Amino acid sequence: MSELTPVDTPEAEESAVYPVPGERLPPPAYDELDAILDDLRSREEEIPQWEFCEGFMAAVICNRRPLSPAEYLPMLLGDGITAEETDADGIPALPAFADAAQQARFISLWQARWNEVQTALDTKVDNLGDERCYEPEVMDMRGAIATLSEEELAEMGDQEVPSFGQIWALGFMFAVENWPEDWAAPRDKEAAEWLDDALTRIVTLTEDDTGKPELSMFSEDGPPSLSQARLDAFGDAIWAVYDLRQLWKSFGPRVETLRKEAEPGRNDPCPCGSGKKYKKCHGA
Repeated sequence: MSELTPVDTPEAEESAVYPVPGERLPPPAYDELDAILDDLRSREEEIPQWEFCEGFMAAVICNRRPLSPAEYLPMLLGDGITAEETDADGIPALPAFADAAQQARFISLWQARWNEVQTALDTKVDNLGDERCYEPEVMDMRGAIATLSEEELAEMGDQEVPSFGQIWALGFMFAVENWPEDWAAPRDKEAAEWLDDALTRIVTLTEDDTGKPELSMFSEDGPPSLSQARLDAFGDAIWAVYDLRQLWKSFGPRVETLRKEAEPGRNDPCPCGSGKKYKKCHGA
């Protein structure tokens, strides 16, 4: 990633030099996103972590029907009701943000990451080591906690720590579950099996990693925090996202067909309520 940082002036800190069109978001951008979401949680407890947002974003990009920000942003950061009033860019005002400037900054970073993910998913790659490959922004929380001192661990208490990639997968499936019609299996049997297999690979990550810790994604020399099977499952989930993107692009949005209501029989009562037979009323 390019090492872009804001310049050291108060004005520049409010409008950091990232995102830069065509550049990948640098690490400070994700720190800023985390800070914004932390602030939102001070007003609305159900605001998710960025890793959840990252998974949600990937699913929305893959969604069979293109979703507008007015439809998906309230589901992620609001009350779930599609916004009727939006700005010129189709962005609704969300009450969790402190002000319009904070929301605009979040949307700027969101859109930059959106462009990165969409470009990656539309690029043909043969291996996960390709620098053009989609790389979900996830954190090895168990690996991070394993590096803490006993005092720091005592302060944390007995809170549950998610497995590697678990929050990302939950965010992805949150979007799938909220637009079920768009994720309904197609009639084509092979495509339906393809869809089921891809979603199963992502659902696998929503479950806990119960394997023997062998690796650390937090640091190269950190204590083991995830199993090899978990890392393999994470790779499978990334390929699943590619499969889902290509599947729905090949099918396109679902076409709604209008069904003509069955016409009453000639001797049936007329549906207008006149009490006459259809043949002697509106069917005459």
